[in-house]
Parts: sequence; structure tokens; C-alpha cells
Amino acid sequence: MDASTLDIAEVAQLSGVAPSALRFYEKKGLIEAAGRNGLRRTYHPDALERLALITCARSAGFSIAEIGRVVSAAPSDVDLRARMATKARELDEQIGQLTRLRDSLRHAAVCDHEPIVDCPEFKRAVGNVPGPRAAPSGPTT
Repeated sequence: MDASTLDIAEVAQLSGVAPSALRFYEKKGLIEAAGRNGLRRTYHPDALERLALITCARSAGFSIAEIGRVVSAAPSDVDLRARMATKARELDEQIGQLTRLRDSLRHAAVCDHEPIVDCPEFKRAVGNVPGPRAAPSGPTT
């Protein structure tokens, strides 16, 4: 094995991504094997950076197809750039909601109001967290 490559087990251990997921990501074109050492795939160390991006994007709700488009994006792909900007705005909204929820939970963890859900500060904080979107009213066809 080339000293500058990592075998699939090393990449799995260092990235926290299962070998089966590595093979799947390779099949989808998200990562590329450097070669083989016997029957085992090998990867260049920069695959770890790509896997970190994939893991982060997956945790943010990106689909494999969306990640595939992002990793192959060219500056001339105007439609993709617009989708990326939309996704960034959606993430900003989600971050805001999660931040408000986190702050509510931090307050609830130290609040001595009985019951906690009746605490005016807790209610105020929780009230800032949007609930499920209501279904549109009116006739359906």
C-alpha cells in the first residue's frame, strides 16, 4: 500500500463513516478511491475532508443527490447556486428555531417555577418557537 493512502478501515475509523457508507458514497460519485490494496479500497487523505463535508451536509438535511450536485458545482451553474442560497436561508431559519428552543430548555433546566411550563419567561421563550405549520384552510379538491 502507498504510504500516502489510507485503506478503507482507516478511513472508516478516522471519519466515523461505516465502510458500507464509503462504498455507497463512492458509487454515487461523492468520493473516489485512490486504488486498491488487494481487495481493499484505498483513499487519499483528502477524502476525509470530503467525508466531513458529506457528514455535515447530511446532518443539515441534504439528500445524497443534493450533496452530489454541491460537490460537482461549477461557478457557471446559476440554478445550483440559487438552490444553494435557498438552502442557506432555510438553514438560517432552522438555526434560529433551534437557538430559541435551546434557550428555552436552558431556562427550564434551572427554573423553579411550578410547573415549569407556566413560567412566564419559559412561555415567552417557547412562544418564539414556531409550531407546526397549519394546513391551509378552505375547500379542497
